[in-house]
Amino acid sequence: MVTLVVTIRQQLETEGLDYGPLSVLARLRRLGITDAPSRSTLSRLFTQAGVVKAEPKKKPRSAYRRFVYPAPNCLWQIDATEWTLSTGVVCVIFQLIDDHSRLALASLVAPGETAEAAVRVVKQAIGRHGVPQKFLSDNGLAFNPSRRGYIGKLVEYLHSLGVVTITGKPYKPTTQGKNERFHRTLHRFLNAHLPADTMEELQALVDEFDRIYNTEREHQALPGHMTPHEAWDATTVATAPTKPTPETAAKQAPAPPEMVVTSPGALALLAEAHAKLTIPPGRATQVLDARGRTGVLRITFNLGQHYAGSTVHVQWTHKLVEFFDLDGTQIASHPMPSKGVMFVGNGRTKHDKFYPAKPSEPHPDSEQSTMS
Repeated sequence: MVTLVVTIRQQLETEGLDYGPLSVLARLRRLGITDAPSRSTLSRLFTQAGVVKAEPKKKPRSAYRRFVYPAPNCLWQIDATEWTLSTGVVCVIFQLIDDHSRLALASLVAPGETAEAAVRVVKQAIGRHGVPQKFLSDNGLAFNPSRRGYIGKLVEYLHSLGVVTITGKPYKPTTQGKNERFHRTLHRFLNAHLPADTMEELQALVDEFDRIYNTEREHQALPGHMTPHEAWDATTVATAPTKPTPETAAKQAPAPPEMVVTSPGALALLAEAHAKLTIPPGRATQVLDARGRTGVLRITFNLGQHYAGSTVHVQWTHKLVEFFDLDGTQIASHPMPSKGVMFVGNGRTKHDKFYPAKPSEPHPDSEQSTMS
């Protein structure tokens, strides 16, 4: 038995699958072996055999609390992870899972993390499994940029189906922890195979991973260590949301609150707030001048000499003006200047040791200012 379990562990590792004690037990059950050792016994055997390293500081399983939606299609989660082909080309793998069953709903290999690719993989999943009630993603431009002040293509598509879209808090990836763990499982599988030369080959590998993940690999977070496909079939799928009509959407829209303002100071503040709200959100691509400056809405922004001549993407709302490089990395973020402000600096001096340093990325609703 010791020889058998150690061999199975090595096989699982070679196949790019999880190879801990629970995974070995799952493989033994699939082989019809019912008198296998317990998980704790296997853990001790693997340690004695020298194939694992003890981790006494690791949290016990009892320390974790999971939140799971009650039925399939109650909530879907999406995220993307980068992968490099054998040719050195970097592409993106979109992964979409069901929160309740952990079923891999659809996966897509794309040249980049774009809204078009996100919509395409979601349409694939809906065609296979129906429409979910809720949809969770991060705040990326390809998924749900609502916190940045505008609606993305994926959100528009989901809203047209009546799906409620939600996001995690900025800089809190643990909200999408199930996706992050899903990425790690995929990476282990891909690393165990020869590198793909093309995106088509990589897509075939990812599809094979989804098949094994859904139908063969017992999931340790599911009751009875079922496979995701078994968990999906074990519970009635949640009903699809009602598709809203224009008339229904108009009736559901909240009425603006009535305001009675009499103070001259309050009137001035209200006028200034109204002027900001009338600024429509927008985007542009610009080339910085020789001093690292550019103009947005008739306001000059100084990003610093280090960025002179660079091409940047700019996006703005009535609250925020943001600058990104061509890779999508944020360079600077400023609250929308008050009326009359014509110049915004980068908040640094030429004596700064590490000038120019990348500024922090405040929450879009934050009042933190980086203006000079």
